[in-house]
Amino acid sequence: MTRIGVVTFPGTLDDRDAARAVRLAGAEPVALWHADADLRGVDAVVLPGGFSYGDYLRAGAISRFAPVMGEVVEAAGKGMPVLGICNGFQVLTEAHLLPGSMIKNDHLHFVCREQVLSVESTRTAWTGDYQQGEHITIPLKNQDGQYVADERTLDELEGEGRVVFRYEGWNPNGSRRGIAGITNERGNVVGLMPHPEHAVEAGFGPDGGQGPRSGTDGLRFFTSVMRALVS
Repeated sequence: MTRIGVVTFPGTLDDRDAARAVRLAGAEPVALWHADADLRGVDAVVLPGGFSYGDYLRAGAISRFAPVMGEVVEAAGKGMPVLGICNGFQVLTEAHLLPGSMIKNDHLHFVCREQVLSVESTRTAWTGDYQQGEHITIPLKNQDGQYVADERTLDELEGEGRVVFRYEGWNPNGSRRGIAGITNERGNVVGLMPHPEHAVEAGFGPDGGQGPRSGTDGLRFFTSVMRALVS
């Protein structure tokens, strides 16, 4: 069975939700502790959302130095799939696994809403089960969700097809070019601000107007990586 690690830092909020999403997708969730330099033989890693270390100094900045992150960086460099959700995305930028940075929302308020995303790339380990240009509805909740990078970096991301998700309609946090999620050059590391782990079970996630599949748009993140690992 595919084993997907879920890292818990002090202040992590969504590790149990991420583990549940992994389980519903048919994989085995494996709890990983921030202070342990051990990935326990997992096949992929999820850095879940929350406020690791209280977001002191800068969101994700302290987590980047946790012992487990040394192992995550090394494994990602060898091709292991890594998904950073919200605070996890912030950690990935701080660890330089993804370019750019996350700053306060442009309106300076916490935002919590059902957010429509446009799928910009299906060529990653975490998005293969989606369709290019598809619109999905995923919960969003953040206060440091504004993605920023210099124009050269933004042009590179666009030119190399590394923008994975874009906000559709209202840009909820002022992210440059409406970017909601990006990937590395290899396509094994993905970070996004919205929370796919909160949209994995019909009747409990956002509606999205999709009939029987309503509320499950996030589940395909986890089925995608399982498929990528056996392909």
